[in-house]
Amino acid sequence: MTLRQRPVLGMAVAVVAACVALLSAAGRAMAAESVYELNDSHFHLTNYIQEGTDIHRFLEIMGDKVGRVALFGIPLQQMWSYENSAEFAPTYYLQTDAPLYYYSFTDAWIAMAYLSLSKADRARFDPMITGFNPADMYAADHIRRVLQTFPGVFSGIGEFTIHKEFVSAKVAGGEPSLANRALDRILDLAGESGLVVLIHNDVDVPFAKEGAMPVYLQQMRDLLLRHPDATVIWAHVGLGRVVRPVQSEASAGVTERATNQVGIIGKILDEPKFRNLYFDISWSEVAKHIVATPESTRRAADIINRFPDRFLFGTDEVAPPDQATYLRIYRQYDPLWQLLTPEARQKVLKGNYERLFDKARVQVRAWEAANLKAARK
Repeated sequence: MTLRQRPVLGMAVAVVAACVALLSAAGRAMAAESVYELNDSHFHLTNYIQEGTDIHRFLEIMGDKVGRVALFGIPLQQMWSYENSAEFAPTYYLQTDAPLYYYSFTDAWIAMAYLSLSKADRARFDPMITGFNPADMYAADHIRRVLQTFPGVFSGIGEFTIHKEFVSAKVAGGEPSLANRALDRILDLAGESGLVVLIHNDVDVPFAKEGAMPVYLQQMRDLLLRHPDATVIWAHVGLGRVVRPVQSEASAGVTERATNQVGIIGKILDEPKFRNLYFDISWSEVAKHIVATPESTRRAADIINRFPDRFLFGTDEVAPPDQATYLRIYRQYDPLWQLLTPEARQKVLKGNYERLFDKARVQVRAWEAANLKAARK
C-alpha cells in the first residue's frame, strides 16, 4: 500500500464503521421495543455428524421468543469406524471409541446458511468461525481465510475446545493446550480484529480431588493476561459433564487459593486485569448444578447480581426440532431468573449479548475493510 492510498483506506474504514454503528444502534432500538425474551449466546445449528436444523426452520423455532443468536456448527466430526461399531452409526462422541477429527467445512456451511436468509433475518444472527484446530499454528490463517472468503458474515470465533472431558483425548492429531503458541496466535487475531471468542475449557480434570486447586485455572488466567484486547466468553463457567462445581469452605474471593466455584469466578471478575472476560451459563449440565438447591441458586444469583455486566445466557442446544426443546434450558433456569434484579436479568438475557456482538460487528467489518482490501492490492 502506498502513502497516498492510506488516507483513502482510512476513510473507507471510517465510513464502514459509521454505517455499521448506525445499523447496530437501529438494531438495539428495535430489540428494546420487541417482545423477544432473550438472546442466545451459544447455539449449534449442526451436530457431531454435521447434520442439523434448516436455518429457515430455526427462525420459526426462535419465533417471537428469541431475538438474536450466536450461530455456529460443531468443529469436530465423529468418525464412523466399522471396526468399532459395525453397522451402528454413532451421532455423538459418547457413542463410540472412534476418534473425532476437525471438520473445517463447517464454516462454509454456516456462512452459506446465513447468506440464504433475507437481510432482515440475517440481522438476528451472529455467525461464528469454529472449524479450526486450536493446536495448529495455521489456525489463525484459517480464520483470516474465512473472513476473506465470506466478508460481512462472521462476528466471532467459537465455540472451540481446549480441555473437555471425553472429547480432548479423542481428537485425532493431538490435544490442544492453553499454553500452545497456536492459541496465542488465534487470540492475537481476535484482539486485532474484534472477533468475540467463545472458548470451552474445563476448569479442572474429571473426578478431581476435593479441595485442590483446579488444574487448568492458572493456565486460563495466564492466557487471558497475555491477551487483554481479546473479548473472551468462557463457556459453561468452566464446568463439564463430570467436571462439577469446585466445592470448598474457602470464602468467596478472599485468597488467591479460593477453591469454590463462586469464589473463583468472583475473584477473577473482581480483578480489573480480567475486564475482557465474560462467562456464559449455557448447557443443561450447568443449569442442573445452579438450580440443584435453593442455596446453589441463591449463590449463583448473588454473583450475577454483583457482576451483571459479565454473564450471558446461552442454550447450548444442538439442532433442536421444535421451540419447546430449544427453550427447555431457558425454562430450567426459572428459579434463577426470579432471584436476579430486573437490571441483571435484562443484561444476562439480552443486554450483554447486544453490547458485545454489536461492538464486534462494527470492529470486524472495519478490520475487513482495512485488511482484506489491503490484501487484494
